[in-house]
Amino acid sequence: MMYYVYLLQSLNKEFSYIGSTPDLRKRVKKHNQGKVKSTKPYIPLKLIYYEAYLNEKDAIDREKRLKQRGSSKGHLIKRLKYSFSD
Repeated sequence: MMYYVYLLQSLNKEFSYIGSTPDLRKRVKKHNQGKVKSTKPYIPLKLIYYEAYLNEKDAIDREKRLKQRGSSKGHLIKRLKYSFSD
């Protein structure tokens, strides 16, 4: 089984979200159906980026690092600057 760390961007507002899941397609669908409280006000969302891991703990650790204050998320967003909507 694979585990994923993903980055979503709102298509209507300036908002991005980082999460992790074992089922990426299902999770993104739930976000866009408004079934995730933290992202519901920002739908529709598009998947900008994901990373795959063989181990759940590795995925969770990466998600935490990206969510922490610091430069990890900023570096990732800079690296993906052309993927974000204007």
